[in-house]
Amino acid sequence: MKYRILLFLLLFSSLSWAQQRGNWGGGSNSQITGKITGTIKDAKTSEAVSYATVVVKSPQNGETINGVVTGDDGTFKIVGLKLGKYIVEVSFVGYQKFSQEVELTPKEPDFEFNDINLQTDTDQLEEVVVSGQRETIENKIDRIVYNADQDVANMGGDASDVLRRAPLLTVDQDGNVSLRGNSNVQILINGKPSSMFGANTGDALRMIPSDQIKSVEVITSPSAKYDGEGTAGIINIITKKQTPQGFAGNVDLTAGTRINRGVVGINAGKGRLGFNANGSSFYSWPQYATTDFYQKTVVNGVTNIREQNGRNLSNRLGYFGNMGAFYDFNAYHSLSTSLRLRGFNSNSSGVNTVSQNLGGNESSFDRFQKNNSQNWGYEWSFDYVMKFPNQEGRELSASYKIDGNIRDQVFEIDQNTPLNYEVANNINDGNNRENTIQIDYTHPFGEEFKLETGFKSILRDIDSDFTYEFKPEGSSEYQVVDNRTDIFYYNQDVLAGYVSTQSNITKKLGLIAGVRYEYTGLQGSFEEATERNFEEISYENWLPSVIVSQKFGKFSSLKLSYNRRIQRPSLRNVNPYEEIGNIRNISFGNPTLNPELSDNYELGFSSFIKGTSINISAFYNDISEVIQSVIFEDPARDATVTTFENVGTQQNVGSNLFISTKLFKIWTIRGGLNANYFMADGIIQGEEVSNNAWLFSGNLSSNIDLPKDWLIDAFGFARPRRQTLQGYNPAFSIFGMGIKKKIWDERGSIGLSIVEPFKARKPFKSELGDPNSDFYQRNVFAIPFRSFGINFSYRFGQLDYKARQKRSRISNDDQKSGGNDGQTF
Repeated sequence: MKYRILLFLLLFSSLSWAQQRGNWGGGSNSQITGKITGTIKDAKTSEAVSYATVVVKSPQNGETINGVVTGDDGTFKIVGLKLGKYIVEVSFVGYQKFSQEVELTPKEPDFEFNDINLQTDTDQLEEVVVSGQRETIENKIDRIVYNADQDVANMGGDASDVLRRAPLLTVDQDGNVSLRGNSNVQILINGKPSSMFGANTGDALRMIPSDQIKSVEVITSPSAKYDGEGTAGIINIITKKQTPQGFAGNVDLTAGTRINRGVVGINAGKGRLGFNANGSSFYSWPQYATTDFYQKTVVNGVTNIREQNGRNLSNRLGYFGNMGAFYDFNAYHSLSTSLRLRGFNSNSSGVNTVSQNLGGNESSFDRFQKNNSQNWGYEWSFDYVMKFPNQEGRELSASYKIDGNIRDQVFEIDQNTPLNYEVANNINDGNNRENTIQIDYTHPFGEEFKLETGFKSILRDIDSDFTYEFKPEGSSEYQVVDNRTDIFYYNQDVLAGYVSTQSNITKKLGLIAGVRYEYTGLQGSFEEATERNFEEISYENWLPSVIVSQKFGKFSSLKLSYNRRIQRPSLRNVNPYEEIGNIRNISFGNPTLNPELSDNYELGFSSFIKGTSINISAFYNDISEVIQSVIFEDPARDATVTTFENVGTQQNVGSNLFISTKLFKIWTIRGGLNANYFMADGIIQGEEVSNNAWLFSGNLSSNIDLPKDWLIDAFGFARPRRQTLQGYNPAFSIFGMGIKKKIWDERGSIGLSIVEPFKARKPFKSELGDPNSDFYQRNVFAIPFRSFGINFSYRFGQLDYKARQKRSRISNDDQKSGGNDGQTF
């Protein structure tokens, strides 16, 4: 089957490239091109008009040739225009349209407007206010866009703080993200995934400063052109990648009682060449967390009770760097590349008092634990984009990306007491490498129909080198335990192709429909325990998607969508490395897991009503082969085991409401409420289990713009307990507020932030099983939460940015998120 797919992809590639021959670089018809530049201003106030639309049209038939949106300073530049006559039109809601004919000649190929002064359209004044709301929250046919750079409250935090303000999302204390109550969310950066999210989503989000985020796209109805991964949907974090004509940069500093952060960025551009780079680091002060753990198991009529109380000291250090460059050969051919480096180190240590009653034998002792984790990774991508001079919207792109992530972890245990002696080291060195090739082609047929097609290959190689060494009583040397020491090699290859269509059935009725085919091949082997090797496991999936959208008036729409999604197990789910927990707790992955499959339905309505943005939707999804962590007593190991299994089925039905409004021209309020009824059925350790629950979550934020560039901000967020078939994991809520002042002609700002001013520490409780059953576990841990911070930001250099979204076309959104699904203590 794999060879048939490869033959199909090669044939598709050959046909696509053959179709384009003769248009490459303009061929023999290549000629000098020109440009049109200018500045858009308000005729009455002379202030720059940002985000106005400038289009260049043919004077013969009115066909649109090219177009841009003005920058923050009202300037625009349209390059790569063939010599000849054009009509330049400028439009913006609330202003009268501007139109003028210009001519580019061989002698004067460039045309520069003097200031274009737009006259106010008095009949559209109310719509100007509505447009202002769209700058922060935008409703599109398949997604909701939260423009974080327009929310001045996003300062001094990280990506998890930004996501907590975005519609429909919930983020817990560890940074794990859920969309409408489902944590199987694929997170992308600039349209592409990152292996940084494979191990721990929360740690990865902490490495991205909030000041580097331009917008967040919450894609609830992904079309077929997206990878099929993520049963709940996709979150696409768009970083700031603007390039000035000249040189500019920024410095952002945050100092606080919990987190300290520094960010430095530079941007440079000249003509068709641009470069940007930024680096950041963060450090969390050492902090103590307390643990209150209780577990009861009954095996063969014997009751075992284990309790643990203590505290743990931990701290984190992370860094993140990104470099990117692009070059436009002309208006039709461009290259871009980016390199991202990252690192994250965490250390923790503590002493816990263990009390246990094992079949009537009571004992108590102290247990010392120390954990050191070092993570670093890299990503390099290279993209080529070809546009066609005779047809707007027709595009061919080719991309390559290599992605690597290395995680080295050492877990030390010193339990030097008689009868309960255990002195050991648990070591795991992991290496995850990905190579991706992707080609996409878009072809519009008039203004009513567009075809998108492409193919993709992802080759993943994952190694896990794990060692367990034990120091016998009375010995000074560690001895390697062979049956818990090995190297696991895991390969996952994904081949995919898609066809997606967009059509305007009427002026108000639109349709996006398509299908995606994905082939997955898995293979695993061990260096020593070769009897555990498994031959290639493969599966094929057809993933259809349909979105129907009906517009009402100018600012309202109703959509109905269906899609099928897949959730492949992540490295954390499949890695057989046995990690020591506490009190004889062991966790490991399951390399033979099947993927989850989900059928998703959504009915949504969005509108702008007198300055208020409203989004309301109802949804239902049906998931099979659900992957969950399961916990049970293993008599052979004399320990409690945590692993992952395909436990059964899950259904979610619910609705969400999100509203954004502006009052008195200075007060912005945004808030959302999510309601979800969770239903799950399955089999764990041969027993039928089920769990049903209503889950509610929401967020609320408020910004007040005061005179003299002062801003007051407050936000709150709450998410419910995360349900599983065996119980639940902790709920989470947070409240914070801050004040900010712009300084130095808005080039700089300084602010003060406070998080949870009324709670010094927060407890988090998880509970599995039933106190009256054969298995019950309760864990309550508390961490410091009250924090104060001061933020400083400064922009220097030339600030006439021209927004240019150069993203890699690669989006490997096809694996189950890592998260903290297992029980770790």
